Amino acid sequence: MAASGYSDLREKLKSMTPHRDDGKGRKRKNRESDDDECEYSDDSAELREQEARRVRSSILQKSIFTPEECALIEEKIDEVVANGEAGLYREHTVDRAPLRNKYFFGEGYTYGAQLEKRGPGQERLYRKGEVDEIPSWVHELVIKRLVSNGVIPEGFVNSAVINDYQPGGCIVSHVDPLHIFARPIVSVSFFSDSALCFGCRFQFKPIRVSEPVFVLPVRRGSVTVLSGYAADDITHCIRPQDIKERRAVIILRKTRPDAPRLDSDSPLSSSPAERPAPLKAKRSHRKADPDAAHRPRVLEMDKEENRHPSLSRHRRHSGSSENYWRRGQDYDKHRESSGRKVKMRRH
Repeated sequence: MAASGYSDLREKLKSMTPHRDDGKGRKRKNRESDDDECEYSDDSAELREQEARRVRSSILQKSIFTPEECALIEEKIDEVVANGEAGLYREHTVDRAPLRNKYFFGEGYTYGAQLEKRGPGQERLYRKGEVDEIPSWVHELVIKRLVSNGVIPEGFVNSAVINDYQPGGCIVSHVDPLHIFARPIVSVSFFSDSALCFGCRFQFKPIRVSEPVFVLPVRRGSVTVLSGYAADDITHCIRPQDIKERRAVIILRKTRPDAPRLDSDSPLSSSPAERPAPLKAKRSHRKADPDAAHRPRVLEMDKEENRHPSLSRHRRHSGSSENYWRRGQDYDKHRESSGRKVKMRRH
């Protein structure tokens, strides 16, 4: 049991969950801190509802994988975990954090504490070959199914990330880097059901998560496609209370052809002599055990500073899921003309 009295962050958050009134009053309160309260008027509530509709209109979800297919893929994910524990992957393939491990395949990128200069737009792809190739089973069992079901075109995916969450794990509010990844963002969920939340604010010391603008249930075996407003104009996150059992997600993306790399224009690689020593993945001394994801540990948040997302209430582009390919191709023009001010986090 941690010193705070909680071994699982979900228990702590239950007592801090923002509350609403019974729907009959004129205002509802969202407690942000011990001495700070935000009140939402009826007009503000309507704006949030409009925001939620824009988010939902730019999300596509499909149930494609059967329980039997999920079980087979989950065995392969366990093999990835075991290989990572055994040190069989390249240095930048594995990124460990309390209650959440990442496995980069095909392409990996720097973010958070790895950056010399932090902030949206500073992320850089690693040099080619610094992460392992996408495993053949991801192509055969996952990507081909998505292509055959019309979710993505053949040859779209060149980056696959497996996020493996333990109960109470999370990932803070962020927007997938626009200068790194084309749209859409495709993810497939395994092991258990969860939820993807949009427009949350994470606060720390103590940890709190504000009320989401929109909560999307994510079922085991479901495919979620983010484009348009949901991908570009509002942050998304995984809250600790939404990971009740071990959960893994495979995120499939395409890097932009002009995405910057560490060996091109990044200050981190201006010359071999100035390049900082490579980060080494944390190694565990315990025997490789896929079931370790179920063991509760005290959560420590990502080490980067928290950045509060802002809801863009005066700019509305509600692109539907049917035109997300066009939106990806028109990204540069869209970025110049939209004047978006959404604050982003990396993951």
